[in-house]
Amino acid sequence: MLTWHEMTPIEQAGCIYWDAYKDAFGFRPSHVDTTEWLLEDFHKEIMVLEQIIAENDIHRLQEEAIAADKVERTILSLLEAGAKDREMCIRWLMEAHDAGMDRDYLCFLLGVAYGYFDYRK
Repeated sequence: MLTWHEMTPIEQAGCIYWDAYKDAFGFRPSHVDTTEWLLEDFHKEIMVLEQIIAENDIHRLQEEAIAADKVERTILSLLEAGAKDREMCIRWLMEAHDAGMDRDYLCFLLGVAYGYFDYRK
């Protein structure tokens, strides 16, 4: 296996494309034949993928904000229902969603950013 510095510029561009495609779509482009691509082809496609990645990030942040609002409304409801504090609410949410004691898994299940339920909040 070649190191990065042993690769040609077109091989490096192929690696960047391969990774950017996965970042944009969640899977590698095994269905795309790049054997005839020039360096310029890679650069052009990488620019398109960078735009898709940026749009995906904006969408993800919007969805996380909506999910966080829903979680906070649920926590307020749990406090009104008798939870003594936020930590108890989080424990109840973990139990209700069968997340064990894994706060990051709870984040995944509820669609909020990882670390949302960290103790510092």
